[in-house]
Amino acid sequence: MSNIKLYGFYVTTGAIALYALTTGLMFAAELPDVWFSHSTGECVKVLNYADGDAYNCENLPSRFYHVWVK
Repeated sequence: MSNIKLYGFYVTTGAIALYALTTGLMFAAELPDVWFSHSTGECVKVLNYADGDAYNCENLPSRFYHVWVK
């Protein structure tokens, strides 16, 4: 009987880990890229990936990928 409980524990733990990984990857894939000029340090462009996002240089999101451009 203990082998069945151990197997159930492993399956449950694996399912939770897979769900957490999938959720994290989906969240990270929707973060926008914000391009900053290397010489001036100012925002140049914002690339929105999620539907409904309308971020721009005047309205930066709270979380984004910082990309340096020429």
